[in-house]
Amino acid sequence: MAYTALYRKFRPATFEEVRGQDHIVTTLRNQVKADRIGHAYLFTGTRGTGKTSVAKIFARAVNCEAPVNGSPCGKCAACKSIGAGTSMNVVEIDAASNNGVDNIREIIDEVSYSPAEGKYKVYIIDEVHMLSTGAFNALLKTLEEPPSYAIFILATTEVHKIPITILSRCQRYDFRRMSIDTLAGRLREVTEAEGVVIEEKALRYLAKAADGSMRDGLSLLDQCIAFHMDEELTFDKVLDVLGAVDTGVFSDMVRTIMKADVAGTIELLEEIVSQGRELSQFVLDLTWYLRNLLLLKTSMSADDPAEIRAMEEILEVSADNLARLKEEAEAIDENRLLRYIRVLSELTGQLHYAGNKRVLTEIALIKLCRPEMETSTDAIADRVRSVEEKIEQGIVVRNGTEGERGSSGSGTGGNDTDVTITRPPLPKATPEEVKEVIRQFPAIRQSTEGLMKTSLKSAQLSVSEAGELVIGIPDGYDTDYFIRYPEHVTALEDILEERVGRHVKVVVVPVKNEREFEANYPDISEFIHMKLTEEE
Repeated sequence: MAYTALYRKFRPATFEEVRGQDHIVTTLRNQVKADRIGHAYLFTGTRGTGKTSVAKIFARAVNCEAPVNGSPCGKCAACKSIGAGTSMNVVEIDAASNNGVDNIREIIDEVSYSPAEGKYKVYIIDEVHMLSTGAFNALLKTLEEPPSYAIFILATTEVHKIPITILSRCQRYDFRRMSIDTLAGRLREVTEAEGVVIEEKALRYLAKAADGSMRDGLSLLDQCIAFHMDEELTFDKVLDVLGAVDTGVFSDMVRTIMKADVAGTIELLEEIVSQGRELSQFVLDLTWYLRNLLLLKTSMSADDPAEIRAMEEILEVSADNLARLKEEAEAIDENRLLRYIRVLSELTGQLHYAGNKRVLTEIALIKLCRPEMETSTDAIADRVRSVEEKIEQGIVVRNGTEGERGSSGSGTGGNDTDVTITRPPLPKATPEEVKEVIRQFPAIRQSTEGLMKTSLKSAQLSVSEAGELVIGIPDGYDTDYFIRYPEHVTALEDILEERVGRHVKVVVVPVKNEREFEANYPDISEFIHMKLTEEE
């Protein structure tokens, strides 16, 4: 006998076997018991939540000769024939492949004939949103005034594509995504019936991976059983089959990213790839891990112990993992977590169509380690926090790069001595317009566009002896933008003049490193300090 997939073998045959849709099951059973059957129903919800199964159960219930508490008895001739798919009273149509006007006209012609046996003719139209506009129009009149013995059940995952004229003529039932507890409970029943031994941790991971879909959960379980035939299904075996990663790897990844260790992050990714893990699933799981961190971080500020316990239950992690999550939550702030989640969420959408998933994943992870690669608000805030942390540790930070640690001693501590650079003095009379440009330069740079904005990203400012604004730019393409094309310097001078009201002469100089610039040009920090003092 041919093997039957678990999701087909354990498809519910009565309302009592349906899981996670009590609000719908109760209503339909009451309608059957009270004989208040509607003529048109719309079942909507995500995949694998039981729309078609409930439609078939309802079709049996309304034709059952002796329904039990509103549910089909499963013993009478009508129940058996409908269950076997041989009844002429239940017609299933896949609108994805039968979406034309002619297909609907065939249904309309059939509806005019009363059922040969039983009380109702039930038409189940799956993926009804795929019908053409003409097909919907052809169905409209029959749906509005069908014969007393006809029932239409329309099922769809995309209710927003259904015309309002159709929606207004149907009783609408929204099928909910199933909780992890509901899915785990049903999977446990299936494994017991199949004689499969499975760890509780593995069971709950399968339920989580199903993402609210019973059919997906049973398909994943089927896949794991087939791979490890006649063996106990452990958590590690399930991870191996699904190409998933243990939560310990996510913890290591987050800690490495928090240290801004690009090399360590890429090495961890290399290990994951070498193990044959699927990158899209890895990114989804890492995002989920960060979500858990964010929930725990927000709950840690709560004063109510009951609220904290409730949040820990929502996370659904082991005691060991919870302790590790708490440790990480204490070391990271919420805004940084939100930036991590945003970057990974954007990556998830890109991976769906990507030809080279690994490259995109590596770029995203480097972005997490290097917030200076982004210009978004949360990335800038992350950069500021990083600089503050380094200053607290005594690390000298110059233009986003780390210098030597400062020393309060005599400088005999090896690498712990600070390097002093003697800078040229400021000109005796620095023009006020140049001072004003220096104070406003971050805003001015932000207001520019295209290649100019990119070229000014790493700019350093100073003043020449002649009172000109000196802009030091790392030697290379960005410097060529100004030096090889003087019109770009002129355009920048026009922007500065518009900003401060007076002409400012600009001199662009290429620099190989920050210290070279500092050694040759005066320190302008006092101008910036003046501005801050005024604002305070």
